Amino acid sequence: MTYAAPVEDMRLTLRAVAGIEGEAAELADQILGEAAKFAEGELAPLNPVGDRVKSVLENGVVRTPPGFREAYRKFVEAGWMGLSCDPEHGGQGLPLALATPVIEMWNSACMAWALCPLLTHGAINMLEAHGSPEQKERYLGKLVSGEWAGTMNLTEAQAGSDLGALRTRAVPEGDHYRITGQKIFITYGDHDYSDNIIHMVLARTPDAPPGSRGISLFLVPKILPDGVRNDLRPLRLEEKLGIHASPTCVMSYGDDGGAIGWRIGEENRGLEAMFTMMNSERLLVGLQGVAIAERAYQQALDYARTRVQGRPIGGGRPTGGDGAVPPIVRHPDVRRMLLTMRAGTEAMRALAYYAAAAIDRSRAEAEPEARFRAERRADLLIPVLKAWATDLGVEIASTGVQIHGGMGYIEETGAAQHLRDARIAPIYEGTNGIQANDLVGRKLARDGGEAARELFAEIAASLDGLPLRAELAAGLAALEDATAYLVAADPAEAAAGSAPYLTLFGTVLGGWLLARVAAAGGKSKRAVAGIYAEHYLARAPGYLPAVKGGAAIVGFDPDLL
Repeated sequence: MTYAAPVEDMRLTLRAVAGIEGEAAELADQILGEAAKFAEGELAPLNPVGDRVKSVLENGVVRTPPGFREAYRKFVEAGWMGLSCDPEHGGQGLPLALATPVIEMWNSACMAWALCPLLTHGAINMLEAHGSPEQKERYLGKLVSGEWAGTMNLTEAQAGSDLGALRTRAVPEGDHYRITGQKIFITYGDHDYSDNIIHMVLARTPDAPPGSRGISLFLVPKILPDGVRNDLRPLRLEEKLGIHASPTCVMSYGDDGGAIGWRIGEENRGLEAMFTMMNSERLLVGLQGVAIAERAYQQALDYARTRVQGRPIGGGRPTGGDGAVPPIVRHPDVRRMLLTMRAGTEAMRALAYYAAAAIDRSRAEAEPEARFRAERRADLLIPVLKAWATDLGVEIASTGVQIHGGMGYIEETGAAQHLRDARIAPIYEGTNGIQANDLVGRKLARDGGEAARELFAEIAASLDGLPLRAELAAGLAALEDATAYLVAADPAEAAAGSAPYLTLFGTVLGGWLLARVAAAGGKSKRAVAGIYAEHYLARAPGYLPAVKGGAAIVGFDPDLL
């Protein structure tokens, strides 16, 4: 089973939740049509190849599987990298909301391939926000075109998610710094797609204060401006559960005296700059949850339509009345699984496009107060999208394996690859527990829940005109109750309830946005929304006890575990 981009669903969702209408909708139609051709024709066939062949490190050089490099060159030639980038640097300047379904296609077609441009997007956003004029002039044009790729170098073996514990050093030397240290888990840390790779590296200067307050950010190119190879190299590639074609590198900086790098932004404020890149990645990683769920659903549906087994329940005769064994799609439980896969995927897609549109509004608003409120809304949505969509993406990919039965557990069907590939997304860019802590400990705490209540009021005001009104009202009531509790709770108890809170938040918000899509669509969309109400929204009030159960968790003796 290959991939067919769900262009009609994407168009409807853009119109219903992202406000893409009129001339913008006509442009979207053209772009989505061309992107679908590239995703289906060039990228989707690479997915099983990359899973089997993998990227390899040979004599210090990373080589990607057959066809991957060629597909990337076609991607660059077609100008896809710069779709939503600033025209000042060679981009097309289109809304992020319009680029989001295109990026979804890349990740559905071949997530391991799509990770390279995904990281470059983040590097572009970070340089646009924090780079010096000279850095922008030298690097942004090549990154926006895709001729050069970008990476994010945060993690170290002893530090993990605790970035305050990193040890990589940056010693000043004239107009640059000498970088020494090792980084792990560097996606596309080296590859054969592009002539140059621009690494964004967190490190400490000699007199930096301890902890996260002493982190600076450095631009460290693989090839220096004078054409000389920089003092950095991949030491090894990690053997991973999934995304085998994506080279996950252990990177070494400074084996021969120190890699040359240039500081981005102010000294000791590197984490602030890097968060610009991380927030961009969190949106796109959430979108990966949507993308893998869509691919898993399509494969499961195709299998269910062709696999024949069993007899109709209730003694009825199969369609046609000839006694033939029916395909399993006619069995009620298989239809249940397929419909829950579809409903969850469409709700996640609606949230992803809505979040992208919120970011567009935050960039477009000219009046400071309006811009502040738009930025606050986007900030609130990002951890919800990242965590809820990636967790649900894994659940949906797992259901896809279940529909295949025993054949789903056999690699030759390809269903298992989607589950293996999906499993990294809840870990990427801050684990989903970190996202939940961010939602509760930062996004709610900083304004006492004002931004959340503003969103809840908007949802409540729209319910009369939407399907799922009763189910949404019940979910919203639970969400408002949970929010009030967490805002008043002790920080440790609030943290203990943060993960179920985020799931509650995503479930209700996804249901609201899916209801908007259903209101703009036809009978089948309303039916899918009804399935979502029964199988997802119905759970929403049930998350409330777990949200409020933080005291029991905090008080539990860990020695008894």
